[in-house]
Amino acid sequence: MEQPKYGLFTAIALIIGVVVGSGIFFRSDNILVATNGNVFLGVIIFTVAAISIIFGCLTIAELAARTDNPGGILTYAKEFISPTIGCAYGWFQTFIYMPSITAILTWVSGIYFCILFNIEQTLETQILVGMGCLLVLSVTNVLSARLGGYFQNGAMIIKLIPLVIIGIAGLLYGGTETYFTSTAISQITSTAWIGAIAPIAFSFDGWIISTSLAYEIKNSKRNLPLALTISPLIILILYIIYFVGISNLVGPTKIMAMGDAHLDYAANMIFGPGGAKIIMLFVFISVLGTLNGLIMGMIRMPFALGLDHMLPGSEKLARISEKSNFPVNSALFALTVVAFWLVIHYFTQKFLLLPNSDVSEIAIVASYLLYLALYYKVFVLWKNKEIKSLFRGLICPIFASIGSLIIFSGGFQSPLFLLYMGICFSAFGAGFVYYRFGVLKRV
Repeated sequence: MEQPKYGLFTAIALIIGVVVGSGIFFRSDNILVATNGNVFLGVIIFTVAAISIIFGCLTIAELAARTDNPGGILTYAKEFISPTIGCAYGWFQTFIYMPSITAILTWVSGIYFCILFNIEQTLETQILVGMGCLLVLSVTNVLSARLGGYFQNGAMIIKLIPLVIIGIAGLLYGGTETYFTSTAISQITSTAWIGAIAPIAFSFDGWIISTSLAYEIKNSKRNLPLALTISPLIILILYIIYFVGISNLVGPTKIMAMGDAHLDYAANMIFGPGGAKIIMLFVFISVLGTLNGLIMGMIRMPFALGLDHMLPGSEKLARISEKSNFPVNSALFALTVVAFWLVIHYFTQKFLLLPNSDVSEIAIVASYLLYLALYYKVFVLWKNKEIKSLFRGLICPIFASIGSLIIFSGGFQSPLFLLYMGICFSAFGAGFVYYRFGVLKRV
């Protein structure tokens, strides 16, 4: 078994680094359009969407505090529900959720690299450049897990710079218009803005991946719950500061009119003509930080499954390399699955098979539905008096479940909803069948 390498700060950096990607920089115009320029309603949307991550983190923290075994969500399902369900969760995470999201972030890394260095963009170039970023970060994490952790720490700090600078500059030097008026508050009764909750909630996704590194976090029974409690609050505060700040700096009407170009406009207001290039550098590092966090979790999942013989070839996947003190076979297996999803993504984009969508959406909605069973188990622990706190044992699971259902309900709007669910639950079912009729019969 590997020795713990990461402290509390790295655990916080991992959660913030995975959740805070490039999306927040380009969401302001979408939110304002959905709220008809009402900044106050935009803040409400961020707050409501944050329910899923804040209370989800607080709820999962109760399970994280009770085990430090590798595997994250699959371990929680295995230990608190059943090993068979744990295997099903593990297959979903390993074959659908993590690799599909990692594939998309690989592609996005290629996009921003091309923008930053003025490279002519084609889908093929974007994916090939992105694969280069994926391989460099993967090799870094395999050869030196600590170095991968240091990059995550640094990327988290760097990616927060534009959020903080633009947010504070807008609050201090922007217009004087008051957005939090009685008129703005009265517009809450309109239901049109509710449709924006689910898309915004996706910008909070990814926090669960940090739990897959629990066994590598020093004093994980203490530090992981702390990280899961602190991180979402920091993210929500930063998102609101940035949103209100850029709205105050540029103005809601201009932001809606300019669309995504408002970020470049704001950068030039603050930094001058070179501002756009500086912001793109920050955004590129932000995307790399998110990709690195996904890699840190992804390459360890086959290892965690292998320890409990939940995958074919488990003995090889659970083997720790003497040279790198890392499960190299697990990393290679994970990267192969990511490569498969990159190929799927290429064809869906090339031939427009998923209009206004991408392969990452296949897993996001389903993942929040699967969290409900774990939230219920926390409630059971409270009911059995194993959790003393009413807030952590009852209130947190209830609000976490509400947040998950909000996001799940948003998935119904996709015309591909049934296809997505079929793919996700095929992987879940395959894991269930493999353990139930394969592993258990051999025991």
